[in-house]
Amino acid sequence: MNVSPSKENILKKIRQALSHSTPLPFPQSEGNTSVFQPLQQEAEVEFAEQFTKLQGKFIYCLNRQELAFQLNSLIKKQGWKKVYCREEKLIELTGPQLTDSLTRTDLPGCDVSITGCEALVARTGSIVMSAAQESGRTVSVYAPIHICIAYSGQLVYDIKEALQNIKEKYGAALPSLITFATGPSRTADIEKTLVVGVHGPKEVYLFLVDV
Repeated sequence: MNVSPSKENILKKIRQALSHSTPLPFPQSEGNTSVFQPLQQEAEVEFAEQFTKLQGKFIYCLNRQELAFQLNSLIKKQGWKKVYCREEKLIELTGPQLTDSLTRTDLPGCDVSITGCEALVARTGSIVMSAAQESGRTVSVYAPIHICIAYSGQLVYDIKEALQNIKEKYGAALPSLITFATGPSRTADIEKTLVVGVHGPKEVYLFLVDV
């Protein structure tokens, strides 16, 4: 088959180009390094800033005694009558003041639910939870108000670290569900108007205990 001079010229240029490697125009875009800036401040401060930007309510506690005082004061101030919690360690932390309003069975009828978490992601202000927790899959979603109790040792900078910690904790028996909750539930699907509390809690409180 005869090849025209113009086509032969094009093929010649292609062969020449293939014989020489071309350097990557953007070598830093290959995913070898993080695209996010390193943490410039304490993880507690970064998380608090990001969490409150998303309408989350952040409460810092120096110890377990302050946690019990702050939590019970909040429940009393808000007038919550039914507090759902089934994580025994968290029930112990809240103290005897919560006994009268505590329920372990009536999730649909509760005013607020209390859970722990797997980790806190400082960069995004996210709470990481899993189905392996005593509270299970639904507690943080069905209650109109969600209170999460976490510890400073659970803070990580990014999502990657949170997932690595969960993998190390559970090994091959990974939880069937891992959830990243970033502030109260919200949607802007209806006429582009932001509505809070549509598919989950309308308010989220995070008590961070410094231990």
